[in-house]
Amino acid sequence: MRAVLQELPPGFLATVAVALGLAFGSFLNVVIHRLPRGENLAHPPSRCPACGAPIRAHQNLPVLGWLLLRGRAACCGVRISPRYPLVEAIGGLAGWAAFDATLRVAPATDAAFVACFAAILALCLGLVALVFIDLEFMILPDELTLGGAALGLATAPLRHYTWTESLVGALVGFLVVYLPFDLLYRKLRGHPGMGLGDAKLLLLAGAWFGWPGALFALLAGAVQGTAVTLAVLAVRGRIDEPEAVREERAQALAELAELEGEAQKALAAELAADPLAEEPGEGLARARVPFGPFLALASLEYLFFGEELLGGYLALLGAGS
Repeated sequence: MRAVLQELPPGFLATVAVALGLAFGSFLNVVIHRLPRGENLAHPPSRCPACGAPIRAHQNLPVLGWLLLRGRAACCGVRISPRYPLVEAIGGLAGWAAFDATLRVAPATDAAFVACFAAILALCLGLVALVFIDLEFMILPDELTLGGAALGLATAPLRHYTWTESLVGALVGFLVVYLPFDLLYRKLRGHPGMGLGDAKLLLLAGAWFGWPGALFALLAGAVQGTAVTLAVLAVRGRIDEPEAVREERAQALAELAELEGEAQKALAAELAADPLAEEPGEGLARARVPFGPFLALASLEYLFFGEELLGGYLALLGAGS
């Protein structure tokens, strides 16, 4: 039994969980900004993205700091993106949701409860980071996908899964994307239908939730992704590639033009293997839509509502038979 935690008011524990989520949500902004750029996450300390001045501790308070500064940097007055308080607020929500999910897992001891909460919070924050990174750069860093999968495997018994269920789920999640959408599609069309990062993200879902969770993430992600894509197309009439992707491609092509000899050949071969190095074609079929955010969203849906969703689906099957 949780001899200590069970004596504390649930409201107090939930408040602590939200505070932790807010604090880690602030760090999550660092991860989202620095990880895809290959920068160190720990050094230097938080600084203004415009002028590079260090950000003081009281100015870095989650959500409140942005509100007190009225959305502008204290050092140079440049506008601070509302994405920063949004991510921090999502972190706070993730803390509350992770606490609720841990209560449903019902670990037997205080240590198991804390470990389970920490793992679920890390999963939620990692998926949030993947959403924002993929939307901006169309990449899913291995540090988050494979790292999250390793965490799911390590904590499987803590969450009442067996290691076999976790391993099989991870394998199914990876292969269900890699075989048809990467290996086969690449041979037929010359380029992958889905990126390898998507396969690794489903590997993460399988490691956490077994093969049913991996398949749910793929199917629910596909349905939601298709609906959002069609809605954007209906409103805007086109699907735009992220600005960061266009800028990175332009920079790479400019660098290629300046190189000579073997260095130029090496970079040309690297760009030829990168589907993002080529301008997207015309039409919906050739549009580039980041699929990672929808896989991440579906994984979160399974984490918090998986039992209810599967129960409702099985009930429908029973009613129809």
